[in-house]
Amino acid sequence: MADSRITNSGAAALTFHPLTAEAPRPAAGAPAVIVMPGGGYTFLAPHEGEPVAQWLNQLGFAAWVLEYPVGPQDFHPAPLDSARAAMREARSQAPGLGVDPSRIGVLGFSAGGHLAAHLAAGPDTADEERPAFAVLCYPATSWHNFGQADDDPLLGPGSTPEQRRAVSIELIAVPQTPPTFIWHCADDDTVGVDHALSLTQRLASLRVPVELHVFPTGGHGVGLAQDMTPAGTWTSLCAQWLRRTTTHE
Repeated sequence: MADSRITNSGAAALTFHPLTAEAPRPAAGAPAVIVMPGGGYTFLAPHEGEPVAQWLNQLGFAAWVLEYPVGPQDFHPAPLDSARAAMREARSQAPGLGVDPSRIGVLGFSAGGHLAAHLAAGPDTADEERPAFAVLCYPATSWHNFGQADDDPLLGPGSTPEQRRAVSIELIAVPQTPPTFIWHCADDDTVGVDHALSLTQRLASLRVPVELHVFPTGGHGVGLAQDMTPAGTWTSLCAQWLRRTTTHE
């Protein structure tokens, strides 16, 4: 397992989780995913990091887990800068790791879902930094709806409505956004399902291939949601989508 340090306005760690020795390796290299745990931009949830990388390995995907900088030490754009650097680093490392640099996507939970979505859909993302696909798990994408100017974990204290709109993905997403898979729970009272709905509507209006699944129960922060019904079916649905999306014709 390789550990690569990325330095921006804050420090970030990019940890590689290779495929097992017995896993098949396509001649062009395996697809891969950069995993971005959630934690409200104040911490990183362990259950949304390494266990997710291991699940991806079982599907035939190499994976990196990104430990991006968070507040109160680092506010925006430090997390986004680290995600951009992580994608550049992953694509640079890919050939030597048996990974196809053209098939590296992102997968994020909650705040990590916001970060993954910003990298995938943002208007200022460079071509070499934009992922090939994105998986967004109960993502906090509609930042202007939080109304948290006095204690904004992403933008810092005193954030303005204009600043919050500028990081609201359903307002800034561009047609270059890659294929996107989104799932959410209708009873999520931490990040409302409207975040997923509004982003899906935006992507559909841009003709971006998008797949959305809303489960009636499950709440927030459940990660792989093992042994949960019905939210736990997201992994099998996502696995099918990943195979369709990353298979070379």
